[in-house]
Amino acid sequence: MKKNGPIRFPNLIYPLMKLHQLLRLFFCISALVTAGSLAALAQSPLDKTVTLSFNDVPLKQAFDKLTAASGVRFTYNEAVAASKVKLTINAQAQSLKQVLDVALANYPYNYAQLDQDILIRYDAEKLKKSVAGPAAKPAAGKHTISGTVTSKQSGETMIGATVRVADGNQGTATNGYGFYSLTLPAGDHQLVISAIGQKTAVIPVSLTQDKKLNIALEDNAQELETVTITATQKGARDLKSPQMGVEQLSIKEINNVPVLLGEHDVIKTIQLLPGIKSAGEGSGGFYVRGGATDQNLLMLDEATVYNASHLLGFFSTFNSDAIKNVSVYKGDMPAQYGGRLSSVIDVKMNDGNNQKFGVSGGVGVIAARLNVEGPIQKGKSSFLISARRTYADMFLKFAKDTTINRSKLYFYDLNAKANYVLGDRDRIYLSGYFGKDVLSADNVAGINWGNTTGTLRWNHIFNNRFFSNTSLIYSNYDYEIHLKQDVNNYNITSRIRDWNLKEDMQYELGDNHSLSFGINSVYHTIKPGEISATGNSGVVSQNLETRFAWDNAAYLSDTWKATDRFSLTYGVRLSAFSVIGPGTYYNVDANGDITDSKRYSSGQVVKTYVNPEPRVAAAFQLNDVSSVKASYARNAQNLHLISNSTPGSPTDKWVASTNLIKPELADQFSVGYYRDLSEHKYEFTVETYYKLLQNQVDYRNGANIFTNQPIETQLLYGKGRAYGAEFYIKKKTGRLTGWVSYTLSKSERLIDGINDNQWYNARQDRTHDLAVVGIYKLNEKWTLSANFVFYTGDAVTYPSGKYQVDGATYYLYSDRNGSRMPAYHRLDLGATKQLKKTKKFSSELSFSLYNAYGNRNAYRIFFRDNKDDPNRTEAVKTTLFTFVPSITYNFKF
Repeated sequence: MKKNGPIRFPNLIYPLMKLHQLLRLFFCISALVTAGSLAALAQSPLDKTVTLSFNDVPLKQAFDKLTAASGVRFTYNEAVAASKVKLTINAQAQSLKQVLDVALANYPYNYAQLDQDILIRYDAEKLKKSVAGPAAKPAAGKHTISGTVTSKQSGETMIGATVRVADGNQGTATNGYGFYSLTLPAGDHQLVISAIGQKTAVIPVSLTQDKKLNIALEDNAQELETVTITATQKGARDLKSPQMGVEQLSIKEINNVPVLLGEHDVIKTIQLLPGIKSAGEGSGGFYVRGGATDQNLLMLDEATVYNASHLLGFFSTFNSDAIKNVSVYKGDMPAQYGGRLSSVIDVKMNDGNNQKFGVSGGVGVIAARLNVEGPIQKGKSSFLISARRTYADMFLKFAKDTTINRSKLYFYDLNAKANYVLGDRDRIYLSGYFGKDVLSADNVAGINWGNTTGTLRWNHIFNNRFFSNTSLIYSNYDYEIHLKQDVNNYNITSRIRDWNLKEDMQYELGDNHSLSFGINSVYHTIKPGEISATGNSGVVSQNLETRFAWDNAAYLSDTWKATDRFSLTYGVRLSAFSVIGPGTYYNVDANGDITDSKRYSSGQVVKTYVNPEPRVAAAFQLNDVSSVKASYARNAQNLHLISNSTPGSPTDKWVASTNLIKPELADQFSVGYYRDLSEHKYEFTVETYYKLLQNQVDYRNGANIFTNQPIETQLLYGKGRAYGAEFYIKKKTGRLTGWVSYTLSKSERLIDGINDNQWYNARQDRTHDLAVVGIYKLNEKWTLSANFVFYTGDAVTYPSGKYQVDGATYYLYSDRNGSRMPAYHRLDLGATKQLKKTKKFSSELSFSLYNAYGNRNAYRIFFRDNKDDPNRTEAVKTTLFTFVPSITYNFKF
C-alpha cells in the first residue's frame, strides 16, 4: 500500500504546475505589462501639436485638413458635414485643443474626445449663449432613457449592443433581448450606439424627463463618407465590467473557421478558445477548466440540450444558420445560471426577419441546409425555419454489398421560431428544436438518439427601469439501441425529460446599481435504462426505476459602479434539489453491496439538498486601455453523467442526486488582466484560476455500467482540484484577423478506493493546449483561413501486466489515468470565394481541408498478444482521419 505523500507531477512540468508558481508568473506578467502600458500610454489626441494655416475653408474640409496635420480622426453626423460654416485657422505649434477652442468659439459646435477620435456635435445652447448671454441652468436631477436596439434591415434584437455617452463614462449594454436602460443627468447628451456587424450611430438626446428611445442600427456596410465614425470598441471586451471568464463569438467568426466536411460548428469553434478543450476527435464533449464533460450547461433559447452531438460527436446540434449569438461563461457565470460546475454555453436563435422574406442555405459534401425567414406582419412579427440533413446514407444504397446498402447513417435537425410584438411593452416568442440521429447496420445493430426542446417566452417592460422575461421550457433527450442475433432482439432505451418554469427580472436602481433577480423551477423525469428482450436467448427484460426530482432556485445579484474605475458584482443563488418518489432507494457498504432499502410513494420527498451559491466579482480599470479583475463563485450540480466510454457518447447515462449521490460542488477563484492594444485593434487577456471540487463521482475498479443493480453500487466519491493559466491575444480589425490561445493547466482527483487512495490525473487533465486561428481577407472575392491545434495527450489507464486463463489473456491495471495518449496536433485550411453579390442575391463556394498535413492522431490504443510470440504485447493505434477535403456551396436571397 502506498503511503500518502506529496503531490506528484510529471517531471517535464514540475516547476510550472504548482499554483503559487502560476500565480507568481501571472503577477509578474501583469506587473510588466501594466508598467509598460503606463510608460507607453498613448498621448491624448487633444494634446497633439498642430502647425496649420488656412482661411474660410468649409467645415468638413477644415476637419480633413486637421486630420492630415495631426493624425487625429474627426467624427460627426450628416448635419455637421453639410454645414455652410467656414473656418479660419492660423496655428503655430499649438495643441489641437487650443486650435479647436479658437476655431469654434463663434460657432454653434462643440467637441469631445471619443476614444482616440474627436466627436464634433451641434450645440444649440452655445448659440443661445452667444446671442442672449448666459443660459439658464439645465433642469436639475436625473432621468432614465430606455428602449430596444434592433437591426434596421431585419428587425433582429441586438444582444450586447453598447449604449454610452460620447463625452462621459456612463454607459450600458443591451440584455439578451435587446433592452437597455440608462440613467443620466438632465440636459443634452450625445448617445453612441454600437454593435458587432452594425454601423455605429450617434444620436443627440435632450433629457427633461424619462424617455423611451428605440434604436435601429444599419447593417454591416461601409460608413458614409460624411459620417466617419469608426466603432473602435465594437466587439471589444468590456474593461469596466466585473464579469470574468466570458467569451463572445460572432457567427461571422464561426463561419470563417475551417471545419470537418465544411459543416460550420459552434461547439468545435469554442474549443479554440482558452480554457476550453476538445474531449478528442470523434467526440462531442469538451472540458472547461479541468471539469468533466457533464459539468457544462448547454442552452438553446434557454432550453437545456443534454447531448449536443451528431454522428457520435463529429458535428454539433447547433446549426449556425439559425444562431444569433453565442456566450461562453467559464465557471464565473452570472447568478441567473446554475446547475453545472464548469461552464455555460448560452446559444440564442435568430428571431426571423420582420422586414422582408429571405431564403439561404448550402449544399456540401455530406449535408444540405435551408433557412427560410420573413415577416408574419411586417415590423411586428416574424418566423424562422432552419433545416439540415445529411445524405451519406443515400450513397450507401449504391453499394453492391447488401450489408452496406441496407444500412442507415444520417442525422437531421430542425429549428423553428416565431415572435410577435404585442405592444410597446410586450413581446412573445415561441421556439423549438427537433433533432435525430439514426445509425444502423443492415438491421443487425443500430442506435438512434435525439433532442427535442421548446421555449415559450414573454418579455414585459414594466417601466423604463424594470424588465422581465417569463419562460416555459421543455427539454427531452433519449436514445435507443437495437441489437439482433438470429431470432433474438434486444432494445436498450434511456431518457431524461424536463419541464421548466423561470422568471428573470432586471431593475436599474439609479445610475450606479443594476439588479438582477429571479426564480427557476424544473421537474426532472429520468429513465436511466430499460432492456427489453424477445426470442429464446434466456435474457430477461430489465427495467431500472424511473427517477423524479424537483429542482428549484432563486437568485439575486447587483452590479455596482462604485466609481468611474471600480465596479463590483455580488449576489447569491439559492438552490434546493428534492429527490421525490415513487421509487426504491438503497444504502450500500464500503464494498458497494446493498445493506438495506426503502420504498417511497409518489410525491414523497426522499431527500432535499439546499445549497447557497455566493458569487462576487470586481473590476478595477487601471487606465483607458487596461484593467484587472478578480472573482469567486460557488456552483452546485445535481445531475451527473455516468460514462466509462468516450466522453460525449450518446449512450452515457444521466442520473440525479440521490440519498447516496450528493450534489457536486465547486469553488472557483480567478484573477485576470485585460488590455486593449494599438487603439483597440488587438486585445490581450490572461486569467488564472484555482478550483476546489467536492463530491466528485468516479467508477470503482472493475465497475459494470450495464448492471441491473442500482448505479450507486458501482460508484465512489471524493474530491478534486483544477488550476491553470489562460493566455489570449486577438486581432480584431484589418485584412488579417484571428487569435492565439494557450492554456497551461492541471486537473486531479482524490477518491478513496481508487489509485491506492492517492491523487490521480482526471481523465480531462491536459497540461498544454494551444490554438492558433487566422482569417485573411485577400480581396473582395477571396477569404482565406487556417487554424492549428496542439494539445497534450489524454490521461489514460494502460495495462501494467497480463496473465492467461484457459488460453484467454487478461490484463492487469495499476495507476488510474497514469499514462498518456500521444500528443495531438492538426492544421486545417479553408478558403471562401464570393461568386456573386447583389442586393437581392449572393452566393459563395467554401473549401476546406481538415488535417492538412495528414497527421495520424491516435483515436484509440488497444493491446493484444503478438501473433508470433504471445508473451509479447502489442499496442495498436487506430486513427480516424488524415486528409479530409470538402466543398460547400452557400447562397442567400
